[in-house]
Amino acid sequence: MKLDDFKVIPVVVLNDEEDCKAKMQGLIEGKLPVAEITFRTAYAYEGIKYAIKHYPEVIVGAGTVINKEQCEKALEAGCKFIVSPGLSEEVALICKERGVPYFPGCVTPTEIIKAISLGITTIKFFPAQVYGGLKAIDALGAAFPQVKFLPTGGANASNLKEYLTNPRIKAVGGSWMMKGDVKANCLEIDAIVKSL
Repeated sequence: MKLDDFKVIPVVVLNDEEDCKAKMQGLIEGKLPVAEITFRTAYAYEGIKYAIKHYPEVIVGAGTVINKEQCEKALEAGCKFIVSPGLSEEVALICKERGVPYFPGCVTPTEIIKAISLGITTIKFFPAQVYGGLKAIDALGAAFPQVKFLPTGGANASNLKEYLTNPRIKAVGGSWMMKGDVKANCLEIDAIVKSL
């Protein structure tokens, strides 16, 4: 499987090795073997390396990447995609050079124009609900028909179908499925995606 096969990208925060094992296993058993592991904890880099080494069936990317140092470490570890909360030109250039998908956070027309100028046409829309959700995505999408959106922050099981049936949406990111029973939450997502 490849990243494009997934309609939902779990945003994963890892605290230690046991946490990593439990979450990766939950994603695999829940039929959603993809993880955007965020650089929000001291264990993040070790967690990325551990997940890539021990769970090769999971497509591992790095999230909350805000500078070239983090990007280079993530790519060195074997990450298959990079996500940022905002647009980093230096990260964009490294990813372009290495042929790795980069999804920067963009919420304004100016940011989207900058992303397009860097060759990026799939952007993270974050935090989605704060910046207007689907209404904002439709308005921005009308001005930028070549862009697909990866909304994160505000999507959950109750509104996932509404997001995914919008033609401007490439996929949805979020951490809601990582709370509680990861396997059960991911199986619920799998059922929603299959019902589309």
